[in-house]
Amino acid sequence: MVTAYIALGSNLGDPERNVQLARLAVGGIPQTRVAMASSLYESKPVDASGDDYINAVVKIETKLNAFDLLAELQNLEGQAGRALPQDRTHLHNAPRTLDLDILLYGDGAIDSAKLTVPHPRMRSRAFVLLPLAEIAPQLVSAADLQAVQDQIIYKLR
Repeated sequence: MVTAYIALGSNLGDPERNVQLARLAVGGIPQTRVAMASSLYESKPVDASGDDYINAVVKIETKLNAFDLLAELQNLEGQAGRALPQDRTHLHNAPRTLDLDILLYGDGAIDSAKLTVPHPRMRSRAFVLLPLAEIAPQLVSAADLQAVQDQIIYKLR
């Protein structure tokens, strides 16, 4: 089993419900279980427009390799109404019903056209760092949190 951390976000439809359902759905991925889930957080979009996002992070244990996990997450996004990966090129930072990103996958690093781990922007986003720090404080430094202190984010529950 590999430990991975997944960021969940939504700002279309019923974002809070979308994220809550996504937490459950991630646990339903074959050979995967959710070991821990953060609280829900509300944040302003970063480098984008639209309504506020609801965000969370889950820690999972999985037997899937990173690319199979990515495919399963993209399948969940599609079920929630998000455009397929091949149709997203013109939708960078667009509002979305569901966004699932692999933040960390074990202790490894991946740099491919399909997947980059650690997630390249995770250290610059409060909506990732605060929920991650809640469930895995050893993975987020005080300097990381200091760097995003100007981003508006609220812990909901």
